[in-house]
Amino acid sequence: MPASPPYPNTGAALEPGLRFTAPREYARLLRTAHEQVIGGVHRPEIPAALVDSWRRSMALGIDPDQHSPRRLHDTADVAELRRGHRLQATLPALTDLLAEDGTEGRHLLIITDAQGEVLWRIGSASVLCRADSLEFIEGADWSEAGIGTNAISQALTTGAPVQLFSAEHLVRTHHEWACTAAPIRDPRTGHVLGVLDVSGPLDTLTADSLRMVRCGVRVAEELLAKHDDGARAAASAAPERRKTSRGVATARSSEGVRLELLGDKPAAVLADGSQVPLTLRRAEILALMDSRSQGWSADELAFELYGDTGTPSTVRIEMHRIRAALGDVVASSPYRLTGLAERGSDARQVMELLRQGKVREALDAYSAPLLTRSSLLCVELLREELNLAVGAAVRTSGSAELISRWLATDMGSSDAGAVDALERLLGPSHPRCSAFRARIDLLDRTLRN
Repeated sequence: MPASPPYPNTGAALEPGLRFTAPREYARLLRTAHEQVIGGVHRPEIPAALVDSWRRSMALGIDPDQHSPRRLHDTADVAELRRGHRLQATLPALTDLLAEDGTEGRHLLIITDAQGEVLWRIGSASVLCRADSLEFIEGADWSEAGIGTNAISQALTTGAPVQLFSAEHLVRTHHEWACTAAPIRDPRTGHVLGVLDVSGPLDTLTADSLRMVRCGVRVAEELLAKHDDGARAAASAAPERRKTSRGVATARSSEGVRLELLGDKPAAVLADGSQVPLTLRRAEILALMDSRSQGWSADELAFELYGDTGTPSTVRIEMHRIRAALGDVVASSPYRLTGLAERGSDARQVMELLRQGKVREALDAYSAPLLTRSSLLCVELLREELNLAVGAAVRTSGSAELISRWLATDMGSSDAGAVDALERLLGPSHPRCSAFRARIDLLDRTLRN
């Protein structure tokens, strides 16, 4: 909505960009406009659809000074509603993607049913306490008829994503909140199943809030579609299972997943033997987690992957995509690998063989550098660490055969120390030593020039 000039007797103009740069100032201006519109003054900067919602809400008996929504179910009844709701299956992914339930969390994740009744809410103790004061709780009706204009009611009314900031809410006690909501639809029918909402203090709203909620909706709808596909596949396979005496239908498990991170075509091999290609970014994330058993925080991964511009929310999106492709191979808080086959990846297998003193087997397994297409500094360091470890083990092996094999690879071709070790074993005049020394000398001259 473009900025408008001040109108007679209506106060300062509203500039929407202020909601991100000066939220308190923008909230003050909105409260003035809210009072004036409710009092009958026309403010052309306020969208007509929002004014219509305020008027409908008041016609339904909602008082701007009322802060308690009507209560549809007790907590015990809500637990039963959850168990039978299709959105139950999306909760773990949405929680991982959007929730802030740690002690420092400042916003609330809400999921309602198709009528606006709150079924789930997730957040820190402090933000849950604030929500309790408004009865923003399970079983409460946050439709337009239940508590007036809010982001959840607007998402249900318009069928589209929406943001409400401060006094865009009808009820005055909600004017300290910023809320972003979008409907989640049944992928089969297009019907609304519920609403995904993220709410918090005014300064928690960012330019990315709407994008993240939209992303959460896409995640939820993808999961619902996959669940439906799985159910149909299981149903079609049922007659075949009955023909066998011991046939048992099982879902694809993450147990035994093996990562192939060496070379330029990263992939995951699932327990059933099928191979899933990995994008470079997902392979980089998996390589980082594979390198550290104690795990990574979302903030740490965001910095390693994207530098100062990285955000935890971007990492959460990638984690969801990894789980969608490979199963539950990633545990949260902190992020770490779980359910992998022994040794986890081909890169880790090489390191484990070296630790066991099995240099020949390690050299056999070291087929290519780690993620050769990655230019991330953290991956380059891991790549160099692996290369140095293999080179050091080969040089001290005392085996001319292994040293020669190492020098013949791309990874060992520039290892001058390995040529020195080979000359000590075979003598400098040995033809094999001479060939490798000539290549090292050529590389030195090239670098000097």
